Amino acid sequence: MSYLCSPEKQNPHPPLKKSPSSWSNLWFKSPNKTLNHVVFTMHLKSLAKHQIQLQPHKTLIFDRTLLLSDELLLRVFQKLPESQWKPNSLVCKRWLSLQGRLVRSLKLLEWNFLESGRLVSRFPNLTRIDLVHACIVRPRNCSVLLNHSIVSVSVDLEVSEKGFLENGKLLASNIVDRGLRFLASGYPNLRKLAVLGASELGLLSVAEECDTLQDLELHRCSDDTLRAISGFENLQILKLIGNAEGLYNKSLVSDIGLTILAQGCSRLVKLELSGCEGSYDGIRAIGQCCQMLEELTLSDHRTEGGWLSALSYCENLKTLRFQSCRRIDVCPGLDEHLGSCPTLERLHLHKCQLRDKLSMRALYMVCGAVRDIVVQDCWGLDNDILGLATTCRRVKELSLEGCSLLTTEGLECAVLSWKDLQKLRVVSCKNIKDSEVSPALSTLFSTLKELQWRPSTRSLLSSCLVESGMGKRGSKFFKKT
Repeated sequence: MSYLCSPEKQNPHPPLKKSPSSWSNLWFKSPNKTLNHVVFTMHLKSLAKHQIQLQPHKTLIFDRTLLLSDELLLRVFQKLPESQWKPNSLVCKRWLSLQGRLVRSLKLLEWNFLESGRLVSRFPNLTRIDLVHACIVRPRNCSVLLNHSIVSVSVDLEVSEKGFLENGKLLASNIVDRGLRFLASGYPNLRKLAVLGASELGLLSVAEECDTLQDLELHRCSDDTLRAISGFENLQILKLIGNAEGLYNKSLVSDIGLTILAQGCSRLVKLELSGCEGSYDGIRAIGQCCQMLEELTLSDHRTEGGWLSALSYCENLKTLRFQSCRRIDVCPGLDEHLGSCPTLERLHLHKCQLRDKLSMRALYMVCGAVRDIVVQDCWGLDNDILGLATTCRRVKELSLEGCSLLTTEGLECAVLSWKDLQKLRVVSCKNIKDSEVSPALSTLFSTLKELQWRPSTRSLLSSCLVESGMGKRGSKFFKKT
């Protein structure tokens, strides 16, 4: 039998031909795979390009200080001298921030730096801040610099009768108080503060926040300002500047302010009164209330006559200083009413007028137990004034500088009367001559523990010129014809 193969039945609907795959089909069918491939390819190209750019350098510079913590870097910076702190702060922002943590004392020049908050963020650990210069409004385009014993500032040519820093040249008290509130909130561990023109409210905000404040300096203060002084429980050092001649003359500190001060600051150890008024009552209140007071400084004082006898109430006073005083005491009173300071050890007179024999005699009587006398650049100290100091029998150290009226005879009479004298310093006293030194005075010199003898600079200068030959070199160039 034979079988015939029948042909296959043809499909009336033939299948569609597959179109070639496109980028869109590949992208949507396997999005993750395709996307990863593209990203990986781009990453390889960027790495290759980066390697080509770095080929000329070959080595990468790596900052190894990034491996150190901030605490460890701060320990390293603390070992460096302060002269290298500023150069180190220029290295990078991190070092600038770390260097600011090491700063403890700062003198602020721009008030906006405080109110903007940059002061606290830049220097977070400050303990001593001086705001005096920042409280002064600086004139623009002014090159006149005024050097005062209190402060050095740039001023303009407009001068009022009250002083250079009047008529809107100082910040208003409300602005200063607002800045003090910012300061107190940012530095609760503040220990020293100097400010100009603050009021009672501003000082109270500082007293509430800064419990550790120990040193306070108030410029242009008055009796009303001192009402807030009782809030500083741990205050030990206080400096009051009332009137500053040539700068401002509006403020006033009288016996009322001194009494408020005495009752509010019983722990005072050092007190300086500059340009303050007062009398016997104010000084007596300080002596009775501030029993821990050891150092008293009077600068350009304007106290009334008879105040010297109030020093006897300062039972623990060890140092008494006078600076730039035109008078010591106009009317000291009777000798039996003066009293004395039994614990006083040092008496310093700097740029004072000592012409009044009556007041100087009273001063030496009050300071009868003094052991160290320093007189520097004072007017009127002659043989008679220094001779009055012989009432002080316990003198061991004497320093004289810039006393042009004193002669060798007056010095000899004074120093020979002090049997316990151990140190002597004589500088720039032109009327004291080496040729007038007696054998008794030279014998005293040999027994002293310390001697600094430069009464005149002419002899030292001439001897140096002779040895160097400087005085002879010009002879061949300047000849008479």
